Amino acid sequence: MSEKNREAKRSARERLQQERAADRVREKRRRTVVMSVVVVGVLGAVGVIGVVAAEVGKDRSDSAGQPASAPSGAVGKGGLAIPVGSPDAPSTLTVWEDFRCPACAQFENGFRDTIHKLERAGQLKVEYHLATIIDGNMGGSGSLRAANAAACAQDVGKFSPYHDVLYQNQPLETDDAFAKNSHLLDLARKVEGLESAPGFRQCVEKGEHDDWVQKSAAAFRTGGFSGTPAVLLNGESVLPKKGSENITPDNLKKWVEEANKGKKPVTPSASASPASAPDSSPAASSASSPAV
Repeated sequence: MSEKNREAKRSARERLQQERAADRVREKRRRTVVMSVVVVGVLGAVGVIGVVAAEVGKDRSDSAGQPASAPSGAVGKGGLAIPVGSPDAPSTLTVWEDFRCPACAQFENGFRDTIHKLERAGQLKVEYHLATIIDGNMGGSGSLRAANAAACAQDVGKFSPYHDVLYQNQPLETDDAFAKNSHLLDLARKVEGLESAPGFRQCVEKGEHDDWVQKSAAAFRTGGFSGTPAVLLNGESVLPKKGSENITPDNLKKWVEEANKGKKPVTPSASASPASAPDSSPAASSASSPAV
């Protein structure tokens, strides 16, 4: 066989190997896309598409191992939860969320009234855990800055209304508006007495609870959660569904009532009750519960 023929065959084999390698890459990409569509389809069935907690979601300024400055009244393991409602309420709703997460805003704006009614009735207390997935996935620091500001609001007894205002005025996911402390302080004016509360502005501007937020974000990453929001009723996941029933405001109310059967509701104290806050957000006025 001539050298020319051998070279031609070698080139043909190399082209075939390259084509097969390219086919394998295309097939891998296709499977990844298919799996992504399946995941989105399953979660989208209840109208709440959670932000996936991937390795890229790690907070770039994690301070694991450092002492955390927890906000006043923080509870739970490591003091990483902010409680709302009577501490003696018979049921507990645990919520992991990120202030930049669109699905979290959809959940909050759709379920807020139901949750607050259950809190006021003494049937439910909520423990909020704050994550920073979007900062890791999209870049920026709005998740961290907003979470710190919310923790500062907890210090002066205004977490619940300020938490609601942040979700009612959430910017687009790609807009890191919450990274500006000045914007967070402007939003604080929507909650009576918050912006002028002693120590609040300084707490926000100095990031006094940044390390605590980072501890909470680290706990989320190692907690086995698939994304935000993660919602558990008495330790059982209820998002996107509980058993065979999808989560809706009516179903959440029913599940709490079933869990509390035979138990006496506890009327929350004035300090534990969620305070109302002015809401001038057009998005919030039109918010409805996630479709099922």
